[in-house]
Amino acid sequence: MVLLQRPHILLLLIGTHQFLQCWIAFGSVNEEGQKQEEFSEELLLKPLPDHKLLAHFHFQSSGPPSTSNGCHHHLFPKAISQLVQKFRIKEMELSFTKGRWNYESWGGFDPLSSSNAKPPGVELWAVFDVPQHHIDASWKNLTHTLSGLFCASINFLESTATYSTPEWSFPPASGNVRYGTLPCEAVCTENLTPWLKLLPCRDKAGIALLLDRPSLYRGFYHSQQLHLTSTGSSSEGIDSGIILEQTLTVVLQPNSEMAIEVHASEKHIQPSWSLSSIFGKQVSGRCVLAKPSSVYLLLDRGLSAANGLTSENFWSNPSFELSANPDRIFLEESSSHSKSLSILYMFQVEKYCESEPFDIGLMWKVPVAWLCQQTPLHASRFLMGSGNERAAIAISLKSTQFTEGFMSANSKDGSCELRVDVFQVVPWYVKVYFHSLRVFVDQQPRAVSDIIEKIHVSPSKDKMSPGVMEVVLKLPCRVNTAALTIEFDKGFLRIDEYLPDANQGFDIPSAIISFPNFHASMVFLEDDSLNKSPLLSKFQEKCPVMSYTEVLLVPLTTPDFSMPYNVITITCTVFALYFGSLLNVLQRRVAEEERFLKAKAAKKTGRLPLLLSKLSAKLRGSGINQN
Repeated sequence: MVLLQRPHILLLLIGTHQFLQCWIAFGSVNEEGQKQEEFSEELLLKPLPDHKLLAHFHFQSSGPPSTSNGCHHHLFPKAISQLVQKFRIKEMELSFTKGRWNYESWGGFDPLSSSNAKPPGVELWAVFDVPQHHIDASWKNLTHTLSGLFCASINFLESTATYSTPEWSFPPASGNVRYGTLPCEAVCTENLTPWLKLLPCRDKAGIALLLDRPSLYRGFYHSQQLHLTSTGSSSEGIDSGIILEQTLTVVLQPNSEMAIEVHASEKHIQPSWSLSSIFGKQVSGRCVLAKPSSVYLLLDRGLSAANGLTSENFWSNPSFELSANPDRIFLEESSSHSKSLSILYMFQVEKYCESEPFDIGLMWKVPVAWLCQQTPLHASRFLMGSGNERAAIAISLKSTQFTEGFMSANSKDGSCELRVDVFQVVPWYVKVYFHSLRVFVDQQPRAVSDIIEKIHVSPSKDKMSPGVMEVVLKLPCRVNTAALTIEFDKGFLRIDEYLPDANQGFDIPSAIISFPNFHASMVFLEDDSLNKSPLLSKFQEKCPVMSYTEVLLVPLTTPDFSMPYNVITITCTVFALYFGSLLNVLQRRVAEEERFLKAKAAKKTGRLPLLLSKLSAKLRGSGINQN
């Protein structure tokens, strides 16, 4: 009887498990029939002009309102929900970046680079919904919580000397925002593993299965981000909950021996690639908890123009060949900034399974070359001067093809102006002289009042707060080069304030250059599936165009850390010699030494002299007795 019941019990358990998975995947439903929790996974692949490939992973989890389900969650990570409720966070972004985004080769005027190009190290900013006098305490507790959650040194940002309060130059600037960076923070798998644990399927199924550690960390650029938005209760009394976006952007070098052998003589040949050749894995189906699960292949505007792709021939093109047929193709709407259009190929992962895994590949047939659309001005930063006393920081702005083309079309009347916002934070030991600010336009010095429309300066305080400079520049549209220079003194630190690798130098965080009059977006032709894709919906939103400069390395006056060791060793040697000699003199006994030396000398003479002495004594004794 038991044997007959076991198959029924097994079928019941299987059916219950599948029902729970489907119920969780489509989210819990409230009394009004509204979906509460959803999860999506998407991957965007984009060829780059310098023979590299951009892979952008996008995971989005939507949580319920704070008062709907209490502390119970089905898909949304509980740790993030508790973080929002505990510290009352309206918006937060945390990024771990290794490498630097190449704005000249990889572009800067598109939603992907404007939102996901981050400075090296750790960057954290947060907007709090608390009174002003509670913001610093909330920031301190938040840094400690994130430090333990992601196994990083984010708790170093708790000190007031490491974070700042932007006024208006930082895009999410408001009175309740705090901003901090750690340029020297190393990024490794210890930070990636907690990030993956926030996903419902982690890296065991779905698109996240491609996140192979060796493949990711051997790339040229690696940035993992966590963007959190808590809408809270609006004026209408509607609480839409929490939206968590987890993105991972990597730039990899495809290793295609076949492309190299076939087109070894070609100069602009692009390497062929596939998912299995890049990540070493294939996608064996979607995550069962993800509703939209898609992979996109984006051909940039410049690439589309170089290949001659139009709305008539994008299905079949002689320049390249895809290993799988796309399910949908999206065309970008016409843009005023560019005549060419981007083309997006969509592949649905849910159609594949373990027996037939998904592995998209692209093979180039002919050489092709193109340029990505760049920011209006290319920004770079460097140090001037020498010595350990005084130096200067210089920010250089150079015009790009975008400036030469678009700006010239809007400067017919000669009154066109280009607005540039500069946000610069310097550590407290870099003592900046803000009165030494100088401006150069086309290599000619200009009056500060003629170029700078608005400026906000917050001088640094020793061991208390960093220096902050926010500047609004108004440059002519036909500008070729512009530069800002400002002088500073190098401070002195106590010996306990130096880092373990103090001789390497101290980092100055990246400056943020933004262009408020320009917004990057990618609007595709209307389609119902666009509204279902969080990634494509985000691309259609207008995001500010901004870029980060290099991290500067400032050498400070560093003491000789080996001197204490040398002093200790010499002092110990002198004391050892002195006390050793003194104790030797005090404890030495002369009489015992002499007896010891005589006994030692007698032992060295041997037995023959002893026998002769005894024999002579005996002979003398016998002679005396005869007399």
